[in-house]
Order: sequence, then structure tokens, then C-alpha cells
Amino acid sequence: MSNKAKRDVEKTYPLPDFIAKLRRLADALEQGEPFEIQIAGERIYVPAQAVCNIEHEREGRQEEIEFQIKWTNTP
Repeated sequence: MSNKAKRDVEKTYPLPDFIAKLRRLADALEQGEPFEIQIAGERIYVPAQAVCNIEHEREGRQEEIEFQIKWTNTP
């Protein structure tokens, strides 16, 4: 069992920072390498075999696109 606490955060970044994070992610995915990112003060390590998907949600007049990366941590 993981020692990590449950976490569900949403962090807004200035556009240049967001673009830089996306660019680093794209480079890592293209090279088949793991990716490291810091979100709201916590460093996250994403393995190269993580699954990527894009989600679109619509509710009333609001729309949202989420670029998701999912993986399971090994003990």
C-alpha cells in the first residue's frame, strides 16, 4: 500500500508556464522517456509507459478539455 496521501488539486498556471510544461511533456512522450513535473508544490514522476487520453466535458455553457496521463505506481 502506498504512503502517499490522497490528492485532488487543480492548479492554474500563467500561459507561458503552461506552454513550457506541455512542451516538456511532448518532448518526453516523443522520446519514450519518463516525465517529471511539479504541481502545486509536489514533484510527480510519470513513467514512460503511462497512458495518455483527452477528455471533453460539456455542462450548460461551460466546456472543458482535459489532457490526462494515467499510470499505476508499483510498490
